[in-house]
Formats: sequence, C-alpha cells, structure tokens
Amino acid sequence: MTRPFKVLGVQQIAIGGPDKLRLQKLWVDMLGLEVIGTFRSERENVDEDICAIGSGPFKVEVDLMQPLDPEKKPAVHTTPLNHIGLWIDDLPRAVEWLTAQGVRFAPGGIRQGAAGFDICFLHPKASDEFPIAGEGVLIEMVQAPPEVTAAFNALGATRSEPS
Repeated sequence: MTRPFKVLGVQQIAIGGPDKLRLQKLWVDMLGLEVIGTFRSERENVDEDICAIGSGPFKVEVDLMQPLDPEKKPAVHTTPLNHIGLWIDDLPRAVEWLTAQGVRFAPGGIRQGAAGFDICFLHPKASDEFPIAGEGVLIEMVQAPPEVTAAFNALGATRSEPS
C-alpha cells in the first residue's frame, strides 16, 4: 500500500486538567518547559498554555489545558493525556487518503489550530461507516511547515546512508 504522505514526527502532546496552575507547577516550574504562547477558545472550551521542549524544527509543543467551563464539551480535562499531535508533510492528501481507507475524523475538517498551523483530528472512536479510529486516543494531524519537512527529510536521508 503506497501512502501519499508521511508522518514526520511528534508535533505536540496535550495534557488536560481541571487547574492549569497545577499543570504549570510540574511542567514549567519543576521541569523547566518554556511557555511560548497561550490560547483561549470558547468553541473549543479551552484555556491553554503552549509550552516547548527542544528547539528548531524538532521542537515539541506541550499544551497545558484546562476547560473554560468544566460542565461543557469538549471536556479537555477528563482525559489527562488529551491528544497527541503529529507533523504531516501533506495534510490535505493525508485526510483524503485516510478517509478513503475508512479512517474516521472528528468534526471540523482542516482548520487553523492554536499554534497557527492547519490541523484536523482523527476521532478517538470508530463507527460503522468509518471503522478505523484512534482506539480511545484523539490524534491531531498538523501540517508541517517547509522548514520542519526539510529537517525531517534531511534526518531521514542521514539515517538511510550506509555506515
């Protein structure tokens, strides 16, 4: 089976909790992650700090999220590991191909995410119409910018050279 796209690497890990300050105590104060941005969205019911591990094209976001309203959905705090984000080299082709293979996507389609990249989500649960899903894990697919794609491609070329 020829896949018309590549998963390049981990783009983000999103961690939810009822109190973002408690998450900050561990991830920022104790582990030293840097807060590089914030994002609030009524539609997504989220107040999040965008933190970072690493640098350059290999930087991984760690999003610390709390709900704006704990009684509303999406409930970003009810699963502590809320979702994992993957860099994708060609997001539109990936969505088209995966949909044709029976992969279920969450509502909303491709749209701009908190960090400014185009994103979409694989649904955590399969359905009769779409029998392939995240098996309980929400997976965010993130369009990699050119510099990230180039860096991962260079890394892959280095790895495939004979030693």
